[in-house]
Amino acid sequence: MPESPYTVSDVMSHTVVAIGSEASFKQIVELLSQWKVSAVPVLAGEGRVVGVVSEADLLAKEFLGGADGQGEDRSAHRAKAGAVTAGELMSSPAVTVHADAPLAEAARIMARRRVKRLPVVDGVGLLQGIVSRGDLLKVFLRPDEEIAGEIRNSVLGRLPSAGSLTVEVTDGVVTLGGSLPDRTLAPVAARALRAVEGVVDVRLDLTHR
Repeated sequence: MPESPYTVSDVMSHTVVAIGSEASFKQIVELLSQWKVSAVPVLAGEGRVVGVVSEADLLAKEFLGGADGQGEDRSAHRAKAGAVTAGELMSSPAVTVHADAPLAEAARIMARRRVKRLPVVDGVGLLQGIVSRGDLLKVFLRPDEEIAGEIRNSVLGRLPSAGSLTVEVTDGVVTLGGSLPDRTLAPVAARALRAVEGVVDVRLDLTHR
C-alpha cells in the first residue's frame, strides 16, 4: 500500500454486487443474504449509480404490521412498505464517494449519513467499487516497521533537528523521543504523526533546548 495520504481507491472492493431498478423485493433479499452485505447500489444505463437499497429500506415492509414512527418518517415508511422493486425501494440520490477521496472524508460521510458502506463512483457517477467501514480500518493493519519508516522518511524531515529524534512504533502507537529546539514544535509534531495512516496514538517523550 502507498504512503499517506491513503485514498478510497487504496482500500475499496472492486467486486460489487449491484442491481437494476426493476429488481424485485425478493431478488434483493436473496442477494443480500447470498453476498452477506447490508446494501446494494442501484444502477441505470451503463453503470451510473442512481440509488441504494439497504436492509433498512427493505424492513419498511414490517411497518405495515406496526405502529411506530410519526410525521414524515411514518409517511416515508408507509410509502416504502408498499414498494416491490428496487426503483421504488431505493434511497435516492445515492450517498457516494469518489475513488480519490481521502479515507477521512469517507469516514465522515459514513458517520454523518449513518451508512455502513458507500458506492465509489468516478466523475460522472459510474460505479467503480464499494467501500465499507471494515475497508477503512485496513490501514490499522500496517506493520509497525512500515509506519515507522514513513514517519522517518516523510515526517521527521520537515522538523528542525530531526537527526536528534527517535521513533518507536508498537501496535500502532508512536513514541517520539529526543529533543526539539522549540517547545511549540511539539504539538506540530504530534499532529503530523497522527496524520500518518495506521497510527493509533502518539506519545511524546521530548526535551527542549
